Amino acid sequence: MASFDREEQLRWLHEKRKQETKEKVEEAIKRLTRSTKAINFNSVAEEAGVSKATLYNHTELKERIDFLRNQQQHVFVDSRIKRDENNQNAVIASLKRRIEKLQKKNKELEQENKRLREKDNEKLTDYFMNI
Repeated sequence: MASFDREEQLRWLHEKRKQETKEKVEEAIKRLTRSTKAINFNSVAEEAGVSKATLYNHTELKERIDFLRNQQQHVFVDSRIKRDENNQNAVIASLKRRIEKLQKKNKELEQENKRLREKDNEKLTDYFMNI
């Protein structure tokens, strides 16, 4: 009968589970990246079917997720800035159109006001002429 080293067997099982966990996490990260979803501890843990504690306890996995999360944040910030600029340009164009309409309306009202003043002046002149 061959000698059985329980300690060695446990060490081997532990390493095997560790490797399987790393593979599951890497596959989850690939899926999240392909579907352009956010990469963070919550999303990776859920996608890989492991706990967040597992991700935090494996230094290699923790560093990788931190790196990817930070990298994604820069991309999202850049796209948000572009969207904000587009929104600002649309708002500016809309406000310019509104200003033009208001200026036109203001000019019309000034002309109407001038016409009414002239009409009132004519009435006053006629009134005083007939006194």
